[in-house]
Amino acid sequence: MKANYADFFETIFDSVADGIFTIDKSRRITSFNRSAERITGYTRDEAIGKLCYEIFNAGICQNACALEEAIRTENVIIDRPLKIITKEGKTVSISVSTSPLSNGNKKVIGGVETFRDHSAIEELKKEINKRYTFEDIVSKNREIQKIFDIIPDVAESDSTVLIEGPSGSGKELFARAIHNLSSRKDKPYVVMNCGALPDSLLESELFGYVKGAFTDAGRDKQGRFALAEGGTIILDEIGDTSPAFQVKLLRVIQEKEYQPLGSTKTLKADVRIMAATNRRLSELVRSGKFRQDLYYRLNVVRIELPSLYRRREDIPLLIEHFMNVFNLKRNKHIAGVSDDVMDFLMRYSFPGNVRELENIIEHAFVLCRNGFIEMRHLPQEIIQASLEMQPLTQRENSSLKAAEKIVIEKTLRKHAGVRAAAARDLGISTVTLWRKMKKLEIEN
Repeated sequence: MKANYADFFETIFDSVADGIFTIDKSRRITSFNRSAERITGYTRDEAIGKLCYEIFNAGICQNACALEEAIRTENVIIDRPLKIITKEGKTVSISVSTSPLSNGNKKVIGGVETFRDHSAIEELKKEINKRYTFEDIVSKNREIQKIFDIIPDVAESDSTVLIEGPSGSGKELFARAIHNLSSRKDKPYVVMNCGALPDSLLESELFGYVKGAFTDAGRDKQGRFALAEGGTIILDEIGDTSPAFQVKLLRVIQEKEYQPLGSTKTLKADVRIMAATNRRLSELVRSGKFRQDLYYRLNVVRIELPSLYRRREDIPLLIEHFMNVFNLKRNKHIAGVSDDVMDFLMRYSFPGNVRELENIIEHAFVLCRNGFIEMRHLPQEIIQASLEMQPLTQRENSSLKAAEKIVIEKTLRKHAGVRAAAARDLGISTVTLWRKMKKLEIEN
């Protein structure tokens, strides 16, 4: 009867679609089902007796093993994502669930892990993401998709390009994409922030100078235009330049030539010029702060980027993109963000646009060790900012209230219900905290 029971158990063990294996306390494999053979490429005979990390070769095996954690803490771990390397050397995406194994005396003697092959799902996600990805830019927004459509033509034209959009919206990414698709892609790509320097330094940086041009000019120095010869130069924050400098830049665009400071020699410039600004140049022209003739020279092809606030449908895509980037950079295996975090970020105003979202995810990666990013992993200042936001529309206000309630309740629990301590942590007064608790119906 016992033999029949063992055979019955083995039949079930080998019929399960998920891979299953067990280990002893020394992390040596003691059982290995058929699905585990199929997913890893190793046979049962090859796997049994081997250390589990010798079979799976996963990034977390040596220092963040889910199975070792389950045995050590005697807790169950569910659906932790990771990548393994099969016997044939192929990388496979899986999710693992682990649990400690105990004997009849409830003493932990090892662990069991089930794992599911997500290769087909990952391939499908890649195909879907291809529709919304251009170079390093990720978007499903209709306005951005229209820009995706014209970028190849813009790149081929070699015309001057003006890119307008709020700070952090990705202007430099679009400029680089245009360069990468152009006939100049194998030549230099040079970025110059025009808003960070006074005219004299800006001219010397862009046009270079000859020895003796000014007191500290002990030798000749090439400018950014010379460094970009044959390639592309992007003049960032062009709207912050002075009218005097704009005259000199106009000559470079019109005549394709310039003079280094202190030189009487004119140099030719075979450089494609792109300009970027977080200001509307047309408005600066009307107010007399930007030369109209230069504006027309720059505005041959104009690309306007929307703020992240106007492309909220991109937030989940961008979160996933940054998650993938930081998982690779930091050798982590964070699965995603919690529903609370996603809801909060979907309602957040993002004054810093895409760059701010990237910084938020990077901050969360520093604090989150594994699993999902929770509200407690987000930067405290954005939570405080959201608590002080002005009233929104009824629908947005409702969602924000839910996010506020979660944050306040968690902070109160953190400080054992002490309102003064919780208020300090939230960066608001005790009276404001009491008022919000009453409004959100938080009992304490």
